Amino acid sequence: MSPLFLETVAADNYVAFTFFIGTMAMMAASVFFFFELSTTDKAWRTSVLVSGLITFIAAVHYYYMRGYNLETGGESPTFFRYVDWLLTVPLMCVEFYLITKKSGGTTKLLWKLIFASVVMLVTGYFGETIYNDQSVLWGVISGAAYFYIVYLVWFGEVAKLATATSPAVAKATRTLGWFVLVGWAIYPLGYIVGTPGGLFGMDAAALGLSGLNMDIIYNIGDAINKIGFGLVIYALSRSESK
Repeated sequence: MSPLFLETVAADNYVAFTFFIGTMAMMAASVFFFFELSTTDKAWRTSVLVSGLITFIAAVHYYYMRGYNLETGGESPTFFRYVDWLLTVPLMCVEFYLITKKSGGTTKLLWKLIFASVVMLVTGYFGETIYNDQSVLWGVISGAAYFYIVYLVWFGEVAKLATATSPAVAKATRTLGWFVLVGWAIYPLGYIVGTPGGLFGMDAAALGLSGLNMDIIYNIGDAINKIGFGLVIYALSRSESK
C-alpha cells in the first residue's frame, strides 16, 4: 500500500469522497478542540482534550481507510474501522465519567462504561468477520452491551449523577444520550444488514444495500457522532465556566 494514497478518485466514487470528507472534518475538529484548550477552565480541560483525541484518532484512521478502500478496488475497511471504534468509543464513554465526576462519578462507573463498550465492539467484530456462522449469537451479546450503555446513560448511574451535578450537565448528558441512542444505532443496524443472512431476514441483499452503501452511512454517522459529541462537551465547558 503506497504511503501517501495518491490514487485518483473517480468523480462518482462517493465512498472514497466520504472517507476524504470524514478525514478533513475530524482533523478540523481536532485542531479546534486542541486550540481551545488554552481558553478552557481547568476543570473542563480534560473533557475537551478527550474530545480532541477522539476526532484526531478518527482522522488518522479515516486517512488509512480511504487509502485501503481505493487500493483494494472498493473493499470495505472493516478491520481498520473496528480498530478506530475500539479506541474512540471507550473514550466517548469516558466523557460521561468526566462530566459526572464532580457529583460522585467513580472509577467503578468508568470501568463499567469502558468494559461494556469493549464487549460491544469485540463481539461485533467476531460476529461480522470471524464467526459469520454465529453472527446472531455474537450480535445479541454486542447488542446487550450496547443497551446496557444506553440504560446507564438514560436511567442509570450516569443519568442520576448528571441530574445531581447541575442543570447544564443534566442537559448535556441528555443530548449525549440521544447520540448514543439514535446516532450509535446505525452501527448495530449496519451489523444486522452486513452479516450473512442478517437478522430477521434483514440482510443487505433483502434491503437493497451493499457494503459500499454502508460505508457511506458509517462515514457520515461517524463524523456526526464524534464531532457532535465533542461539540456538546465544548458547549458544556463554556456554559459551566460562566
